[in-house]
Amino acid sequence: MEINWVSVVCPWKAFQLHVLPLLFLLVLLRCSSPCQCVVDLDPDDKALLLAFKSRVQDPSQSLSSWVGTNCTSWSGLTCENRTGRVVSINLTNMNLSGKVLPKLCKLSFLEDMNLSHNNFTCPIPLCFGNLVSLKAIDLSHNRFLGVVPDTLMRLRNLKELVLNGNRDLRGLVPGWLGNFSTNLEKLDLASNSFCGEIPESLLYLKPLKYLDLGNNNLSGNLRDFGQSLLVLNLGSNQFSGTLPCLSASAQSLNILNMANNSIVGGIPTCVASLQALTHLNLSFNHLKYAISPRLVFSENLLVLDLSNNDLLGPLPHKIAETTDKSGLVLLDLSHNQFSGEIPLRITELKSLQALFLSHNLLTGEIPARIGNLTYLQVIDLSHNLLSGSIPLNIVGCYQLLSLMLNNNNLSGEIHPELDALDSLKILDLSNNMISGEIPLTLAGCKSLEFVDFSSNNLSGTLNDAITKWSNIRFLSLAQNKFNGNLPNWLFTFEEIQTVDLSGNKFSGLIADGNFNISVKFNKRDIDRMSREPFVAMPNLHVRVSVVVTGSSQSSFDYHLSSTVGIDLSNNLLHGEIPQGLFALQGLEYLNLSHNFLDGTVPGLEKMSGLKALDLSHNSLSGQVPGNVSSLKDLTLLNMSYNSFSGFVPKKQGYWRFPGAFAGNPDLCVETPSGRCETESIPMVPGKSFHDGVVEGPISVWVFCLSFFVSFYFGIVALFCSARTRNYILHMKV
Repeated sequence: MEINWVSVVCPWKAFQLHVLPLLFLLVLLRCSSPCQCVVDLDPDDKALLLAFKSRVQDPSQSLSSWVGTNCTSWSGLTCENRTGRVVSINLTNMNLSGKVLPKLCKLSFLEDMNLSHNNFTCPIPLCFGNLVSLKAIDLSHNRFLGVVPDTLMRLRNLKELVLNGNRDLRGLVPGWLGNFSTNLEKLDLASNSFCGEIPESLLYLKPLKYLDLGNNNLSGNLRDFGQSLLVLNLGSNQFSGTLPCLSASAQSLNILNMANNSIVGGIPTCVASLQALTHLNLSFNHLKYAISPRLVFSENLLVLDLSNNDLLGPLPHKIAETTDKSGLVLLDLSHNQFSGEIPLRITELKSLQALFLSHNLLTGEIPARIGNLTYLQVIDLSHNLLSGSIPLNIVGCYQLLSLMLNNNNLSGEIHPELDALDSLKILDLSNNMISGEIPLTLAGCKSLEFVDFSSNNLSGTLNDAITKWSNIRFLSLAQNKFNGNLPNWLFTFEEIQTVDLSGNKFSGLIADGNFNISVKFNKRDIDRMSREPFVAMPNLHVRVSVVVTGSSQSSFDYHLSSTVGIDLSNNLLHGEIPQGLFALQGLEYLNLSHNFLDGTVPGLEKMSGLKALDLSHNSLSGQVPGNVSSLKDLTLLNMSYNSFSGFVPKKQGYWRFPGAFAGNPDLCVETPSGRCETESIPMVPGKSFHDGVVEGPISVWVFCLSFFVSFYFGIVALFCSARTRNYILHMKV
């Protein structure tokens, strides 16, 4: 709760002296109610503010209340109780733009100025240094440019200086920042373009509690800080050297972020002496060596992120103290070189909500007691060497939102009991050796949005459990042993954007209809339009993020970057291609290759978002579908090895895709020069003339063998004839 002290002048009836206590109480009650108190704005300050208002762009009319003389009705202002002078101006997030006029610098009683989250575009006014009463200034998240003016060193009462989020603020961090004010507690210069080293004066500024220099271009070796800090953020810079111990902040430091730098060496055990630490992020550095068994953090630590380094050796058996009511909430050791088994003691981190151990060299089985971590929302053990089956006990993680076990050596079957994870949004078991069928009980996982079972040994038909995944966005069952007909409900999901069933044994027809339900398939996303070279179906990226607040509560989110596409290639499908499939405006990728489809190809003109189309290796016939010159994003086209026929004029635009009609001997494609090229090449796909030369010696050997065999049987046949035998013997005599 924020309390603003405002003195007021209120009309009251006269009371006698003996009722003054009652009067005082009534004044408090009356002035605590809104719209009842009046503070007359100083006329000089009013004129200055109106001049400022007249020159600033205010499309949202945020300053429309700046009328009259009552200070309390002017949005963003606080006035001194007796004089009416402006002591605080808070214009944060009012969609203001333009330049900050020097008129504002004449508000000589101003103690707090907040212009954050607007669009001011100008250098920081030099005259701000005249506001000597300022205690806090916040210009963050604007477009201020240039350098920090030296005139600000006059602000000797300043406690907070916040300039983060102004990308055009550049130059060196001024050396005077460490000694201009003996009251400075907070300095935030993050997300700008400052360069050079940290001024030495900042290392010893005793009052400093909060220092944020993250996301700049600062460099130099890391040095220790001599004051008792609460927050230190040096992340996303170019710092080098080894980690300092920060012993002066051993009992105070809550947040330490040095991620995304070039820090080398190991993690010193003295870091564990930071007893008040709640957030530690050392990710994206060049840390190496094994983690010492003596590196055990206190139970206050909520977030530990050591990901994307070169750490090796076994996972630590104990990384932090834990109690029933406190302990780690997020542990990220992914993208390192840790080896060995996952220690059982990791299942004792009862407060854990997110566990990231992916992209390591971990072996053995998933701990059977992982279900004891009942607060877990994210498990990512992908890209390791884990074996065995998925432990049944994992259903104890009933709050699980994301389970990623892909790219391991897991085997066994999918447990029917996984339906207990009814909050699950992401389930990725791809690239393992899991067998069996998809259990019908998985219909209970109604929250699923991303399912990837590709590259396993799964079999059977597609059952109706999948129909219950009404929020599904990505579904891949590719490279398995599924069979049977494609169900009619396959494309009836409203949020679906990718369906990949390639590399199976699905047969029958592609059912027509129900293609108009998916929003992504039918509506082109202008934001996704790109002229960059198109990469086909493997364009998939899932980024899971977990944010932990100071109250140890985490928020889960994920971003799915995937082609809007359908891949039914390498199956046993036959019949004609449904008309509705070629009317999907939002579809970017369609692969029906290596099937037994026949008939003609529907027109492509409605597929305005199409980037890749592969219909090769089927039995399609007739004329090539109409003009593709209007499909500006189409970069990949393959209709080879079919039975197309006729003449394709160059105005249809197919000449842009050389080789797209190879293996269609009855088809003629007109080139830009007006020449007609017959698209017939050797009957065996992938064989060229030079391939034939390589196989020449084998062909000659086969020819010689067949000649001698034929000659031998011919001689035998001749001697089997009596007339021929007598004729030959007669000639010999």
